[in-house]
Amino acid sequence: MFPSSPLHLSPDASRLRVLIVEDDPMMQLGLEQSLMAHPQLEIVGQAEDGYLGVQLALELKPQLVVMDIGLPRLDGIAATQQIKTAMPDIRVVMLTSHQTETEIIAALSSGADAYCIKGASIERLLNAIAAAVDGATYLDPQIARRVVDNLKPPSHSNNSANLSNRELEVLKLMVEGLSNPEIAARLYLSPNTVKTHVRGIMNKLAVDDRVQAVVVALRSGLV
Repeated sequence: MFPSSPLHLSPDASRLRVLIVEDDPMMQLGLEQSLMAHPQLEIVGQAEDGYLGVQLALELKPQLVVMDIGLPRLDGIAATQQIKTAMPDIRVVMLTSHQTETEIIAALSSGADAYCIKGASIERLLNAIAAAVDGATYLDPQIARRVVDNLKPPSHSNNSANLSNRELEVLKLMVEGLSNPEIAARLYLSPNTVKTHVRGIMNKLAVDDRVQAVVVALRSGLV
């Protein structure tokens, strides 16, 4: 279903334990085959409904869950909230066809670390996984503007002009959905330098995470 593509995790990282929660058998099979093709990922379990997804997360203790929203018995948003309440360190990547602003915001509010749209390239899914593992929040560029259009204009526009040229370069790549390691490779910087730039961007824009930084960038026309 997905072509092979590199996953940009830390080179010294151990294999990432992944749980797939997806009720479509064909999608579940495609995800399993695609993610298993990457040596840094290990599929430890699969669930076809949200209730079972929560149970398996508690039993198997994966490091990352790839979660659909439209699930039987317990939807993905409620399942994510339960998983995050019990095990806050587990990363959750939403992979769904749901694209309404209400669902996106509800998913992020429930604790999801990334929101990716079904049908997107494997590169975007892997970007979402890498960002989540890196402790960042990923929002699929396909829906970013739709969310931005429904948010109030930022009150910190005066800080926008304080970004350096390098910070603007990093911010542009953040908007494109690149993870810190990918930004580092693109700009020939070290990952630590990129992290410093990202922190500087968030401080100057007075935001708490990458998604908010992307929202401000799009709303203010910075990129």
